[in-house]
Amino acid sequence: MAPYIFAKRGTIHIIDVKKTLMGILVAKKLLAEIVSSGSDVVFVGTKRQAQKAVEAAAERCGMHYVSERWLGGMLTNFRTIRSRLQRLEQLEAMEQDGTLEAESKKQASRLKREMRKIRTNLDGVRKMSRLPGAIVVVDAKKEYLALREAAKLGIPTAGVLDTDSDPDTVDVAIPANDDSIRAVEIILNELADAVAIGKTMVSARQQETEPRPRRARPSRRPALARADGGTATAVATVDEQTAEAEPTTSEPEETAPQQETEQPSSGA
Repeated sequence: MAPYIFAKRGTIHIIDVKKTLMGILVAKKLLAEIVSSGSDVVFVGTKRQAQKAVEAAAERCGMHYVSERWLGGMLTNFRTIRSRLQRLEQLEAMEQDGTLEAESKKQASRLKREMRKIRTNLDGVRKMSRLPGAIVVVDAKKEYLALREAAKLGIPTAGVLDTDSDPDTVDVAIPANDDSIRAVEIILNELADAVAIGKTMVSARQQETEPRPRRARPSRRPALARADGGTATAVATVDEQTAEAEPTTSEPEETAPQQETEQPSSGA
């Protein structure tokens, strides 16, 4: 972290604000490009100082978050995570239709405890149906499991790093005081704004790529007579018009020469 430290006074390191601003700009550009391509972003921050800021930023831009605990294999074993989320939906359906209350007290208590545990750990990613396109972490030293899984799968990462973290563990480093609640809120709000901009770029691209309706042009063919005595105008497409415009070359038919038949002369 030496390139990101402006000065040192005693045991306190002062982070260079220019490096922080540069990291924020690079991270915003990265997230906007990833979201505009149709991928999702996951905000990860399980320390107390970052939990509320992570949840607020993710809900603000409509993305996923992990604020309680990063479960091992959340990315590399994503199929199992999806099965646990399906189990959560099953338990919630049982609670709504009254099936859960019909169980015995011990069984109902066990099921409620299971539902509460899954909801606490995976509530932020319950709408994530595929692997994300990028991960934003707060305190790379604490979220080393998420960064390892992302590096294994080739997922880009951006992180808020303090002076005790290794900047090589993330693709885009944002040097800042990750113990300051206000600093974390400001940085995550900027990144959430970049995600929102990327979403608007997605809608703009979809409007540009929508196929235009094919217009039918009136044909030069004469009107066709209908059975009720009226006339129906023939409508031809562009392909038929181009076919009509091409001259048709027909080879002349060869006529075989007529052979004169000799009549036999009658003898006198």
